[in-house]
Amino acid sequence: MIFPIRTTVGQEQMVVDILGAKISKEDLNIYSIAVVPGIKGYILLEADNEITVRRGITDTPHIRGSGIVKGAVNINDLSSLLESKPLMKTLQEGQLVEIISGPFKGDKAKITRVNAAKEEVTVELQEAAVKIPVTIKAENVKILQ
Repeated sequence: MIFPIRTTVGQEQMVVDILGAKISKEDLNIYSIAVVPGIKGYILLEADNEITVRRGITDTPHIRGSGIVKGAVNINDLSSLLESKPLMKTLQEGQLVEIISGPFKGDKAKITRVNAAKEEVTVELQEAAVKIPVTIKAENVKILQ
């Protein structure tokens, strides 16, 4: 069974490290721990039952509230979050994106061209007075719409 655990945002990896050490010391039946990149403030634990999970997360720093969110979750409910999609297949002309690195970091832009071979996109900055096309690496954009 998989249990979502609520953590302090930004401290997910620290919680995983602490739980990993605790599990090996106490020999708990927790089989895996995962940090899902798209979900901030949560980790996933795979264990045999809820009591084992509660024993494992007791007195662990950065676990918020009671820890477990609404009991076990079905793996089919998480499949869309866990499957990786190639970046270039998700980018399309006309999409609104945010630039996440480089000199235009934080600016919103609209994709005007996608070059899958070079893994680049050409965008037009939305807030610019003059619409000048800028070509950047596709990994430097985050899809907004």
